[in-house]
This record gives sequence, structure tokens and C-alpha cells, in this order.
Amino acid sequence: MKRIRLDRWATQLQPPRNPRLHLQRCPFSSETRAPRRELQQRQDQIQHQWQHQRRHATTRRKLSSTAEVLGEDASGAPIPPGTLQDGELAASPPPPLYAPSHRRAAQSAKLSALHARLSLPSKLPLQTLARCLIDPSADPRTGYNNAPFAVLGQDLLGYYTSEYLMCHYPRLPMPVLFAAQYAYVGNATLGAMRAEWGVEVVAAPGMEVDPGLLQLKRTVPGNAMMDGETRQLKEMPQAKRLGSGRRNEEHGYRRGMSSRIVFDDQFGDLQSGLPPADARPYPGAAISSPAEDSVEAGSEQQQDALGPVTTPPSQLQTPEETHAITVEAGSASFIRALTGALYLHAGSAASKSFHRDHVLSRQLPLHTLFHFTHPTRDLSRLCDREGFEPPVARLISETGRLSRTPVFVVGVYSGDDKLGEGAGSSLNEGRVRAAAAALRSWYLYSPPDTDVVLPSEVEGAAGTGRAKKQWKPQMVDYGEIVT
Repeated sequence: MKRIRLDRWATQLQPPRNPRLHLQRCPFSSETRAPRRELQQRQDQIQHQWQHQRRHATTRRKLSSTAEVLGEDASGAPIPPGTLQDGELAASPPPPLYAPSHRRAAQSAKLSALHARLSLPSKLPLQTLARCLIDPSADPRTGYNNAPFAVLGQDLLGYYTSEYLMCHYPRLPMPVLFAAQYAYVGNATLGAMRAEWGVEVVAAPGMEVDPGLLQLKRTVPGNAMMDGETRQLKEMPQAKRLGSGRRNEEHGYRRGMSSRIVFDDQFGDLQSGLPPADARPYPGAAISSPAEDSVEAGSEQQQDALGPVTTPPSQLQTPEETHAITVEAGSASFIRALTGALYLHAGSAASKSFHRDHVLSRQLPLHTLFHFTHPTRDLSRLCDREGFEPPVARLISETGRLSRTPVFVVGVYSGDDKLGEGAGSSLNEGRVRAAAAALRSWYLYSPPDTDVVLPSEVEGAAGTGRAKKQWKPQMVDYGEIVT
């Protein structure tokens, strides 16, 4: 019978030895309990001192910020600095939370997956991405929602899209340019992009939802009638013309292309629902004036006429008081805010790369955006302006003239040069289609890619030493044909 070694079994049951202790004996013996008890007491004493110092520093910092910055007690009377004692802090309630806290963004799997799915740079933190998903209808405070980012992102998307269209297609008419810009960065396109990215929308906003969801206050389904009118709100979105900036705000007022360029938004649509252009953000708001000695007297008189300068109202708006929006408008606000956040955190190169990968990569057939009412007359005016010979329609081929479905192929020529070709069931239809094809080929002219240099590609190149493109003057056309 083999001998059993109890010492080997005992060492397996014992905890590993601590090399920092001077005594390496059995942990259950009375001789080793004293050093461990002393070590534990020393650690507790050090931790207690550290907590006391931290509490004292926090109290001193809160006292300085409360007593010297606020300088008021509970009754509203001012308190001289240095009179508050330890622990006498002004009780201020924490701000309410209408959306998930930014501290939860780091633990959200949806946010991390969205950040990786879009290949966003590491300079864009998850907290900012979570803020881009909070619409002003869910949290009206500008310091917590995506409204500031969306304003910047809307301008960036419009700028990048318009320069791409104007440099690659310099002859586009203004109606087609407005339509193409809306097709690229309009609400409908941005809403479809949000769905393609896999970003889900909450049923109702709140602080308990996941930070990776798009939070907005949905509009109530329905199509109500306007007050005193026979039009419905959703069928006539441009019926409300308040704040469009025109002299006549009536519904039937004629809108020309010049007024669309001057008064309307980047898509040529009405800026409905905005305050008038001369309205101030709050009563008594101050205005700026030239900082010169010669106009000091005039500015003083103007200030006296305006009255005393007042501060903006500090009433916080709650989500119950905000206006509900559609999912499409909330999705567009999210993508615009994400573009603005990318520009602020990672620079213009990141925002431009984001625009190229997600906006310009979408297919848009520009030839389908043209609509000519009198193409033959427009083509005659174009040839006369450019010094070409007058256009002449010639029959190229035909088939089935005496049948039920004849086809005539007609070409439009200017001298010996064929401008366009079209097919129709009659000679007149073929002539009109050929003239429209000639106009489309003229307006869709695009210079070679080697000659196209976008203005944003050479921004900040001077003095930086970075290898960028050299600026080349771009083509500027005379404009569209006005008949």
C-alpha cells in the first residue's frame, strides 16, 4: 500500500502565498493573523484619508462656484463672497432628462454597430453620435438635441451638392438644378438613407429608450382641413406662407424663378412657418452697429429709440409643448446633424468623404428631370443665340405609315450637324421629341474630369503645404433659354 503525502494535499487546499508578507506560514495559524489585520487597517486608513480629501476639494469647488458666481441665497438676496460655511450649498435641482443620458452611449450596442457600419472616424465619439439621434421635438433644449449640428450639416450638404452639379453640369437650368439638389439631399432621400442604414425609430421618446434609436415626437395621423379653407394641410404643404419674405403672402401669389432664388430655400421651396425677416428673436433684442467714433451718436439715438436691452426669456420648453414631426423630417435632421458633427470633430475632409460615399454615390438620371413645354421654340432661340444655323427637322426612317402603329424617326439638323433624334407615332411627335433630345444634350454637357476642380478641394491649400489640386477656372455658361 502506497504512502499518502498529506502535505501535498494541504498545499493544494491552501490559498497561494503572498510574497509581500514576511511570514510565509499557514494562513489559519494565529501567528500570521496579526500582520494581515494590520495591513487591512492601514489600507482602510489610507482609503479614508483619500475620500476625506476628495470630499473637501469637491465642497470647496462647489462653494466657490455657488457663492461667488451665483451670489444669491434662497430668498434672492445677494451673499458676499466667503460667507458660506462648509456644507451650506445652494440647493439647485438637476436639469430634467427628456432623452437618454450621454453616459449610456458608451454601453449601447446599437450605437457601436452604427458607428462601425458607416465607417465613421474614431474622432467622432459615441456621445456625439447619440446626440445626433435626438430631434428637437423630443428634447427642445439646444444643448442636448441635434438642432445646432443640423443647421451646419444642411449648409454643408447643400454646398457640396451644388458645387458638384454646377461644376460637372455647368449648363443646367435652375429648375433642374433645384430638382437635382432635392433628389440628392432632400427629405425623402435622407429618410430612405436612414432606413438603409438600419436606424430604427422609437414609438415615443423618453430617457429609458436605447440611445441608438432615433428619438422624435411623431405627428398624429390624419389630414385636417385648414381653418376657413377648403384645402387640407397635408395635401397642400405650401398653403402656409407665413414668413416667406415676399411682399404678398397670399396663396395665389405668382412665384417666378427670381423670387425662388432670392426668397426660397436651397430647393426652391417656400420657407413656410418661419417668422418674418424683420422680426427679432425676443422683444428688445440688441442689434449690432459699426464700431466707429463717427457713428456713436447715431447708435445711441437708435438704442434710445429701441428701448432698454433685455435678456432672452429663460423659460424652458418641455416636449409636451413642441410640435410633432414626421419620421421623414426627423430622419433628414439626423443625417444633416451627423454631417455637421463630422465636420466639427474630424474636419472638412471627413465630411466631404462622407458626402461622396453616401450622397453622390446614389444614382440619379438627370435626363428625366427635364420638362419642356415648347422644345422647338426653345431650340430655335438657342441656335440663334449661339450663332448656329436655324434647326431643320428631317425624316430619317419610317415604318408602318398606313398601319395602326406607325413609327417615324425624325432628326433635327443645324446645317450638316445633327443636334438630336426622336421617334414618334406621327411626324410632329417625332419632331418635338428630336428637339427635346437636342436641348437635353446641350444642357447635360459635362467638361472632362481632368478640367473639373471643385472649390472645396482647394480650400485652405495656401500655406498648409498639403498636396491638393491646383485651381482651374471653371466653365460659366450664359444661362438657360428664356422664351
